Amino acid sequence: MKVLVLERDTKERTLIQNALGKAGHFVILSDSAEQAWRLLEAGEARFVILDGEADDVKKTALIQRTRASNLPPIYFLALTSSEDDSVEADDTLHKPLSSSELKARVMIGQRFLSLGDSLSQARDQIENMAMYDTMTGMMNRNAFYRTAQAELERARRASSSLSLIALDIDNFKVLNDRYGIEMGDRVLKAISQTIREKSRPYDCIGRWSGDEFVIALPNVVGPDAEKVTDRIIKGIQSTHITFKDDTVNVAVSAGIASVTRITHSAEIEPLIDQARQAMSRAREAGGNQIFLTFV
Repeated sequence: MKVLVLERDTKERTLIQNALGKAGHFVILSDSAEQAWRLLEAGEARFVILDGEADDVKKTALIQRTRASNLPPIYFLALTSSEDDSVEADDTLHKPLSSSELKARVMIGQRFLSLGDSLSQARDQIENMAMYDTMTGMMNRNAFYRTAQAELERARRASSSLSLIALDIDNFKVLNDRYGIEMGDRVLKAISQTIREKSRPYDCIGRWSGDEFVIALPNVVGPDAEKVTDRIIKGIQSTHITFKDDTVNVAVSAGIASVTRITHSAEIEPLIDQARQAMSRAREAGGNQIFLTFV
């Protein structure tokens, strides 16, 4: 582990270097609180040992400044020679130092950081679970709605275009009834993978419900949106899904709602509704086709 040390006392500094070096840590020395701040900003270390009584540490409010920033959690071990409890560090260690006590405190701090990272990862996983559909890995309805709304706001500010595509698997219920739910799940996964592959990396894609998918295309209008949709449909048509001894080819119906210029009155919900209505018209016309409407 990298440990940033801000301690000017030569004796204490040498003791810290020797003790941490023997414990397998890499020591980064700093001569001032400002230099320490720059190193922390650069991500050089997440564990800091500092003289809690140093004037520039107090004057620059290094600990408070770090905690108020957007930096990852940083653990502070403050060295003091008094009983002053005003130092807002994570832990304090009284001088003169002993190597064994210093190593023990660093080990405790390292465990705290590791636990914090584990909790942060768990929190990220929970947030992802709340945003993404577990079956397809795409954004769920709520996440898509929020993301598409943000795309619409960007398009509104730039007075640019936006298109919404709605896709529905033709005869999906028939497939489920004939082959079972496991086959239906395979179809959903394969279709969602094809949609991702045939879309642009920055397009907003979500699973709206059941076998229905939605895509927001910023800066795309009319015929260009049709080209994107046609590419997706052809990709799906060429996808062969096998289950036991059967191979299934799937077709989809697609509807596009396209706005040439997003104005102050445009809203995302009516645009999604228009795309879904266009999709229904494509399905009613026989399926496996695209219906485009301008809003």
